[in-house]
Amino acid sequence: MTSSTSAYLRGIRVSLPFLLVVLPFGALFGVVGTEAGLNLAQVMGFSIVIIAGAAQFTAVQLMQEQAPTVIVLASALAVNLRMAMYAASLAPHLGHAPGWQRVLIAYFNVDATYALSHMEFEANPAMPLSEKVAFYMGTATVICLPWYVVTWLGAVLGQAIPPGIPMDFAIPVAFISFFAPALRTLPHVAAAMAAVILAISLQWVPHNLWILLAGAGGMAVGAEVERRSTTR
Repeated sequence: MTSSTSAYLRGIRVSLPFLLVVLPFGALFGVVGTEAGLNLAQVMGFSIVIIAGAAQFTAVQLMQEQAPTVIVLASALAVNLRMAMYAASLAPHLGHAPGWQRVLIAYFNVDATYALSHMEFEANPAMPLSEKVAFYMGTATVICLPWYVVTWLGAVLGQAIPPGIPMDFAIPVAFISFFAPALRTLPHVAAAMAAVILAISLQWVPHNLWILLAGAGGMAVGAEVERRSTTR
């Protein structure tokens, strides 16, 4: 077994626990997307092209509320801006990979693949580039590829759900389960609380722009709390 194969298999192994999140979350998007009126091809287009659960749920929710297209796109982009920070963090480790590999790395750059790979690379900085790429692709195999399958299953099951059964509640529940475990520090909690308060207070803002305003306000509050904590 080559060192790259070993790294690839290690990436698969450490990613397996994340299936507990990926499988229900992907299936839930398939169900919610169908409930929102999307057909099977449109639902799968979301998961294949965007491959970002939080942004997908945001876009579908806004589409349900008849928000203008520019607002849908801007909101989904705002949710996914964290991927730019992930890419910058991985660049010192994977930035010298061949071009076709960097394309795949960028495409599969999601929360779990980034977190697992970054921890591995920081713990083993002497890993050769080929092993780093192999490890990253191992995480992507487990995290990303099943996403398409469970989205399809959710969409097919969603089409079988009678129209009278509402599924709108699933979106906020999914978001709460997604970010709640990450609220471990005072800046994180402050950012979340500020965003919640702003979201409730700004419901009067047209075109659902309160989502962007609440998100920006929450980030500003979190950054200020972190700055003051660091200074102190």
